[in-house]
Amino acid sequence: MVEGLIGKKLGMTQIFQKDGDSVPVTLIQAGPCTVVQKKSKDKDGYNCLQLGFIEERPLRHPNKPAEGHFRKSEIPPVRMLREFAHEGNEEVKEGDQFFVDVFKEGEKVKITGTSKGKGFAGVIKRWGFRGGKKSHGSMFHRRPGSIGASAYPSRVTKGKKMPGQMGNAKVTVKNLTVIQIDKEKNLLVVKGATPGAKGGYLLIKKARFAVPAANDSTKE
Repeated sequence: MVEGLIGKKLGMTQIFQKDGDSVPVTLIQAGPCTVVQKKSKDKDGYNCLQLGFIEERPLRHPNKPAEGHFRKSEIPPVRMLREFAHEGNEEVKEGDQFFVDVFKEGEKVKITGTSKGKGFAGVIKRWGFRGGKKSHGSMFHRRPGSIGASAYPSRVTKGKKMPGQMGNAKVTVKNLTVIQIDKEKNLLVVKGATPGAKGGYLLIKKARFAVPAANDSTKE
């Protein structure tokens, strides 16, 4: 079994449980994903499966390196390629497909995506600083304040919270619960929110997935 799949965020909604409570959920198109390349420890130094996310609109004009890569495996070009670990207890070859049923209802998953870009932001919006007094004559309203020391170390320390680009960063949300699975529509319903905007790509991985050491024949 593979570690996870590539998906696309469709949006958020809510579902009602038997007791009447509403649960906020995210709808994700998870797969189908095709095995584009199978990597082994003998040849590549590690074991994994390179999966490609199949979409309704295929990639029309791939560059020459990508064109050659997909031609080698005889698979139509796709936009999204990612590598996932696999257990190795089943024979997998290039061209095989994985669907949303690799997950189970009630299972925990971790989802990685790119957060929404907010542009340039100050410290109050970006980091939640309190700011200064709002009274007349104040010279310290929405400014960050002192950012360093005068004598020692006479420099701004690394990691200081300052104004800058907000969002558009890699974000991982852990331990989200799978609520429903629809294999016919390749639909995965998870509890809670996931990173990014509608139409953004997501990497969905099993929260507790480990490749057994016994499958690694080269391990001493």
